[in-house]
Amino acid sequence: MKTHKAVAKRIKVTKTGKLLKLKAGKNHFNSRESGKVTRNKRRDVTLGNTFAKSMKALMPHS
Repeated sequence: MKTHKAVAKRIKVTKTGKLLKLKAGKNHFNSRESGKVTRNKRRDVTLGNTFAKSMKALMPHS
């Protein structure tokens, strides 16, 4: 089975098998956000179990 490249470019698999993705909305128009929102955008987001299961199926070799 081939790896789904769009998913592989957006999602990182950690050593323990969790899936991480970058938080959305970080490219531009960030000066209007409060400092709290800007700090929270720095973190990656862990995907939930149901969604992670379907994403792992699209990335069989990682």
